[in-house]
Amino acid sequence: MPPNPRRPMSGLRRKRLLFSYAPDWIITIMLAAAFFALDKVHGYRRVFSLEDTSLRHPFAEKERVPDVALIMICFIAPLVIQPLINVLTIRSWWDLHNGTLGLILGLALTGAVTQLTKITVGRPRPDIIARCHPPQNATDPIFGLSTDAICTNTDVAIMRDGFRSFPSGHSSLSFAGLGFLSFYLAGKLHLFDKRGHAGKAWLSLTPFAGAVLVAISRTMDYRHHWHDVLVGSALGTFFAYFSYRQYYPSLSSELSHRPYSPRIKEDLDAVLPFHGRNDSVPVMNQDSISGPATNSAHRRQESATQQPLTAHVEQEENYELEGTAPRPGGPGHLYNVWSEGRKDEEV
Repeated sequence: MPPNPRRPMSGLRRKRLLFSYAPDWIITIMLAAAFFALDKVHGYRRVFSLEDTSLRHPFAEKERVPDVALIMICFIAPLVIQPLINVLTIRSWWDLHNGTLGLILGLALTGAVTQLTKITVGRPRPDIIARCHPPQNATDPIFGLSTDAICTNTDVAIMRDGFRSFPSGHSSLSFAGLGFLSFYLAGKLHLFDKRGHAGKAWLSLTPFAGAVLVAISRTMDYRHHWHDVLVGSALGTFFAYFSYRQYYPSLSSELSHRPYSPRIKEDLDAVLPFHGRNDSVPVMNQDSISGPATNSAHRRQESATQQPLTAHVEQEENYELEGTAPRPGGPGHLYNVWSEGRKDEEV
């Protein structure tokens, strides 16, 4: 029997799907706002020695990777490249959504944590003395170190930025954006399929190479100590992978090229038994978003007497799950988990 034509998604169901990702977008926007707001905070300023040679490097008026270039490298480039990869591979709307959300979430997390750490630690940059413009023949106190009060430079922005060496923001953000792109490429290419193709490895690691160059440029401009760059790079890589795994299976999964399926209410699972709950289950849908799903091995065989409502919901679900991977099994909704915990304590 030929499949029924796919009907448009109902307005109610569309709203439920949109609201299921609303918390993710809200948190991401709040983190991004925190990143920009923290940039204006005065922050802590550590004492330093005027005789410390590691702080007496020249102040670079022009950076090798200025802020505008950083935005192009860590945000715009992945934002453009990932949709192109999507079109060339699985052509999934959910991959487009999850890839964009994961990228922005990783950058927002990295930026907020980096800024908070910077203003809390208050480590002087290697060029702090050149920024400070201390009086001629100035020396440290006999029993102590110098503070920013000894500086004659009245440029508030330059002096505020002079005590934000740890960790490197350029390094963390470049590794967050380009690192996410590397994981995205690795998933699409099935880097860990145990076949050992060196070409896939080099292609997947190429974005990381760009992030490394950005990090190295920060030491060349004497904006950061090597410790700042190392920690910033590790921080960005961690949040890139953390964000990637929120919306994609493990890189060793057979379905690593697909995003996780949309979040669906539990009451729909009873109507749609084909909605997988294990990563070991084969792919649920076709690669293209342009046609109906035909992988019948993962759906219940419908009888001719099935109710129209169930068929309609399943048609909508097919459209939503095209080009996705089943979500792995878990404890279920948090409310149910917490309720079970309270019941166990009462017993």
